[in-house]
Amino acid sequence: MIANPRAGRWLVTGAAGMLGQDVLAVLKDAGVEAEGLRRADLDITDPAAVRAAVEGVAVVVNCAAWTDVDGAETAEEAATAVNGTGVRVLAAACAEVGARLLHLSTDYVLPGNATQPYREDAETGPVNAYGRSKLVGEQAVAELLPQDGYIVRTAWLYGEHGPNFVATMLKLAAQRDTLDVVDDQHGQPTWSYALARHLVDLGLAALAGKAPGGVYHGTASGRTTWMGLAREAYRLSGLDPERIRPTTSDAFVRPAARPAFSVLAHEGWSAAGLEPLADWRVQLAEAITRPAFSELLRMPSAR
Repeated sequence: MIANPRAGRWLVTGAAGMLGQDVLAVLKDAGVEAEGLRRADLDITDPAAVRAAVEGVAVVVNCAAWTDVDGAETAEEAATAVNGTGVRVLAAACAEVGARLLHLSTDYVLPGNATQPYREDAETGPVNAYGRSKLVGEQAVAELLPQDGYIVRTAWLYGEHGPNFVATMLKLAAQRDTLDVVDDQHGQPTWSYALARHLVDLGLAALAGKAPGGVYHGTASGRTTWMGLAREAYRLSGLDPERIRPTTSDAFVRPAARPAFSVLAHEGWSAAGLEPLADWRVQLAEAITRPAFSELLRMPSAR
């Protein structure tokens, strides 16, 4: 495809991750010149390296992150070095060269005790170390890039290029007759490729002067629970949804507390002239046909 010169050159950090790979694929299809840097290629906590990497770049999509939620409980300083300090370094470099920064954040910066979807301007209040580390990053972007910083909160991501809940459920279908899945945590399962498409659209809108900086909620529309997601994945795959049985979070004690309510509102997209992401069922129905998921159903003992 012929490159789109008006889009400038883009940089994707964390390019080996599930979302990073999808962002690069979408950029390629859109004819946008882009470079992807993995963790081994770029330490985002190194100011000199980051400054060199962003030189001549129009848009940076930061997918680099410490993502081990439970591990952050005993290594909060290390998590914050990446999710907080590293983001500050990126934001400062982008401010210096005049690049837009699309920074991926998380629903975990919110307290998770609401009964209505969280607006983009909702008061933050992380319940675990991971959320605190990500909030430090958000604050850095807001401070250093008030006009050219885009904080995109996402949640419950699944995709083709890494471990995720949907893939795990399909794998386990070949191994177990029934599965107990949590039914008291509410959120918005989001296909990483669908989010990648929206990130590229947001970046292009930013370059065109149509998208204001600030917080955007990059999650699917609608809502469900982990059990609801598992059952829908089974239904779409021709498996019996009743094999998924409801249980509570108390049955799966984890080192880090999880928000009980991770449903986000999507008013911010209208300011950029963009529609919110599609309903989670629509996304899942498209994603489940991709080879990475459909091949899991060919396992000999799958029912």
